[in-house]
Amino acid sequence: MASGQGLYKSPAVCLLTEDDLQKLSEELNLKCTTEEIQAITAEFKSTATSYQRLSELPEPALPVKYPRVPGYKPAENDNPYNAWSWKCDIKGAATGKLAGKTVGIKDNIAVAGVPMMNGSKILEGYVPEFDATIVTRVLDAGGRILGKTACEDLCFSGCSSTCSSGPVRNPVDETRTVGGSSSGSAALVAGKVVDMAIGGDQGGSIRIPASWSGIVGLKPTWGLVPYTGAMPIELTVDHLGPMAANVHDCALLLEVLAGYDEGRDPRQPRDLISEPYTTLLNKGINGKKIGLLQEGFSTCTEQDVAQLVEKAAQTLTKAGAKVEKVSVPMHLDAVAIWTGVALQGGYNNMIAGNGNGYQWKGYYATSLQEAFFRGRTARPYDSSKAVKRLCLVGEYMNRNYGNKFYAKSQNLTTVLTQAYDKVLQEYDVLILPTLPYKAAKLLQADCSTSDYIETASSMVTNTAAADSTGHPALSINAGNVEGLPVGMMIMGRHFDETTVLQVARAYEKIRDGE
Repeated sequence: MASGQGLYKSPAVCLLTEDDLQKLSEELNLKCTTEEIQAITAEFKSTATSYQRLSELPEPALPVKYPRVPGYKPAENDNPYNAWSWKCDIKGAATGKLAGKTVGIKDNIAVAGVPMMNGSKILEGYVPEFDATIVTRVLDAGGRILGKTACEDLCFSGCSSTCSSGPVRNPVDETRTVGGSSSGSAALVAGKVVDMAIGGDQGGSIRIPASWSGIVGLKPTWGLVPYTGAMPIELTVDHLGPMAANVHDCALLLEVLAGYDEGRDPRQPRDLISEPYTTLLNKGINGKKIGLLQEGFSTCTEQDVAQLVEKAAQTLTKAGAKVEKVSVPMHLDAVAIWTGVALQGGYNNMIAGNGNGYQWKGYYATSLQEAFFRGRTARPYDSSKAVKRLCLVGEYMNRNYGNKFYAKSQNLTTVLTQAYDKVLQEYDVLILPTLPYKAAKLLQADCSTSDYIETASSMVTNTAAADSTGHPALSINAGNVEGLPVGMMIMGRHFDETTVLQVARAYEKIRDGE
């Protein structure tokens, strides 16, 4: 009896009834007979035995290596720019590449023992029991984590007004948006509260706030940085990456984050190799060919943005690079292609799939999944307007068009990827404005829903493409217009972050007169 055999056990699943199956049969239009209903009801007892055993088996766990206390939710006077979701103080190893560096972790990334909301009331009260892989890597490298940075509600917005804890303000001008969804990470770096931070990027969410706050933000090649232990939106566009005040620190943090995660993340190739980015950073760009992507400049709704970025890019000739105009006509269709995946795919994976989705091998954060399922089942109306839009459009497309447009988007993503790759065979990097316009004023309390939705998604015209194709893309400040930062985006070949960072560093030297 020591093993518990023969004793009562709380059932893992409720046994279904004939009434349950009859209702499902009618809903699914299966037209099951009474005999079929009875047989399936009886058979489910055997199936339930498997679920019972499955519930009793222990799962593999991500390690938690460094002691910590839970920390606290900061009061207004202890929360610059409203950029912290939660404050803590977790010290890593005594030595390492990040020794002496303070780090902010975006609140879609799990830190054991520290509350995680992913910007949403749906997850309020959830405390993960595991550290995301990149959190362990930061601590192993000697980094000191000062807290969880505020982000947009479920990361589904490019402004900084949808976070459940309130708008995140731009340190450059606190009446303006800092951008999102990695809004808190950018604000705390730009405001010199932390040395560096980690962001996430599915439509531009590292590069958008990096551009509007004037810092450096890199969306790495898809799969270079493991996503293990972070809440995804959609598997094929999910990225995590570094944000920092300068190119060196961005490269340094990437060195720590990048690398294979023992098969836990299906985004990663098994032969993945990262490089010593800081060692190679100052090799120079003499002889490099840089293409100014004309379609990327044409999307700008404010021409002073386009003019400033082109002027900044042309200065790279001082470092020995050759700068020419290039064209990828399909770039103008990138947002349409991305939309088919991000909207319907995001809904099916993150909402209907409870934050994990299905049909991929790797590590599933089951406690996060269960917390999200319970939260969205109990109070789905607590979602932001941007997330409500995602739910409504995603479900509408599911019911009326199946996965027709999602599938076509994925097929066309291959063509879009090839279009950039063809130009990148001749040019080392492509340059374009990160965003089509400067940071806008934060939304007012009486804003219309139309303005709210427009503000949440209108800035991704250039950033979304690299999320679909997986190319590395970095935003660096090209200068200011009317006192507001303007980002220049550098896009490179897959897994060639070294060249992207070298070009960024060369420009940084010219810009700062080094």
